[in-house]
Amino acid sequence: MTVALEAKTTVSEEDRLRADLYNYLGVMLAGPPDQMLLDQTAELQGDDSDLGRAINTLARVAKRSKPAAVEREYNALFIGLGRGELLPFASYYLTGFLNEKPLAVLRNDMLARGLARSETVFEPEDNIASLMEMMGALIVGRFGDPTSLEDQKMFFNRHVGPWAGHFFADLEAAKNSVLYAAVASVGRAFMEIEAEGFRMGA
Repeated sequence: MTVALEAKTTVSEEDRLRADLYNYLGVMLAGPPDQMLLDQTAELQGDDSDLGRAINTLARVAKRSKPAAVEREYNALFIGLGRGELLPFASYYLTGFLNEKPLAVLRNDMLARGLARSETVFEPEDNIASLMEMMGALIVGRFGDPTSLEDQKMFFNRHVGPWAGHFFADLEAAKNSVLYAAVASVGRAFMEIEAEGFRMGA
């Protein structure tokens, strides 16, 4: 992602928490967590909602996890020999192939919002980690002013909603998933909340 000034517009506490969860999922899906991130994850506390219970489960699994084992898990899931167990890209989930129309549409929408792929990132922009990061950035205005709920809804419905829930369900069930099964439960519950929120609020 490009570097930009923080927006001066006030963001509600609820929206900041939404952005934080998008950003957390983006970080966890971009690469295996180090010990510090595992320790931070182990301290998370949720309520009695589906999302809260998923967060509590994730915290318990993170507390028992070691960086070396999680790195092996991540590699088996997303890298592998030739390819990992899952291909976490919108184009693949929506068309069955990589680098298809969903990626082109995303690039146009990124350009319109002043977003660009970092020069240090070589994967296509429609990977799940990047999309989580983009949603978080749009909510709090990391690349300009925070976007309206209507614009968030449009971006979500076009680039995240049609496939992210399916991806998280696949990640929950993947044979190599341990910590990432718990991450996926959080992601799936959060996507359900976001989709419902956009249906009701925009």
